[in-house]
Amino acid sequence: MDPLPLSALNDHLYCERRAHLKFVDGLRGTNEHTLIGDLAHAAVDTPGYEHRAGWELLRALPLFSDTLGLSGKADLVEVRRDPNPPSGSQPLAPGSPLPIAAARPVEYKKGPARRWSNDHVQLCAQALCLEEMFGLRIESGLIYHAASAKRDEVVFDDPLRALTLATLDALRTTLARPTAPPAVLTPRCDGCSLRGVCLPEAAAAPALAREVRALFEPRNYA
Repeated sequence: MDPLPLSALNDHLYCERRAHLKFVDGLRGTNEHTLIGDLAHAAVDTPGYEHRAGWELLRALPLFSDTLGLSGKADLVEVRRDPNPPSGSQPLAPGSPLPIAAARPVEYKKGPARRWSNDHVQLCAQALCLEEMFGLRIESGLIYHAASAKRDEVVFDDPLRALTLATLDALRTTLARPTAPPAVLTPRCDGCSLRGVCLPEAAAAPALAREVRALFEPRNYA
């Protein structure tokens, strides 16, 4: 079974139809929101590392989880290394990096914090991958909002972890369908890059036509 991309979790919570159109039908779209998002990621999409305030910054770090069947790339992972490895551990070869004692993923988003939980689930999924990769517990991560230049902490508590795993199961069910779920016109459609191919207005038109016809149908008030 091929691993699913981490970003698909975000798409699925945003709109199940969008996830199917992207990851089964292979459709992609571009609008002002995707272009601004690409610019926001430009500073962190080049692999590399640096140090800041005691943290080592790993940019564009590949992520994977064989257990969950996920793969992708973190915008940024901040790690602290342990200068005093536990006694009895394997001695390090000269020049080898110190073991990682703490880590937290950082996701870059173009706009302000949103009402929906899709960004939190995507970040939590990154943490689950890092836990498997590094063999440690990750308590929290950060979402950097380019519009406000602020970072919000996201705590990976039990409810968020459970929601992330449930979303992964639901995503697999959605992607296993032979056809995409039906279109539903919602406020989220306004910012969707696939609106031009999804055509949620067309799905809403029959219901709207029925409502208009009902206004002119004769009624018996007797």
